[in-house]
Amino acid sequence: MSGPRASARRRGRLLVWLLVPAALLLLAGANAHLVYVAVSSQPGCVDHLKAPGSGDGAFRAAKSAC
Repeated sequence: MSGPRASARRRGRLLVWLLVPAALLLLAGANAHLVYVAVSSQPGCVDHLKAPGSGDGAFRAAKSAC
């Protein structure tokens, strides 16, 4: 097995061994970013209506955190 087929097979295996760890690193980085954003944000402190309203799109927080 020392022909063009063996060389192509070797190149294919090398490509797989490079792409799989790269994909895993990308996945781990995306998850780390999601955890960072979830921990560093304060979704309870957003602008909202303080008084009850009955108009369309007039939402208010059930309990204000700020």
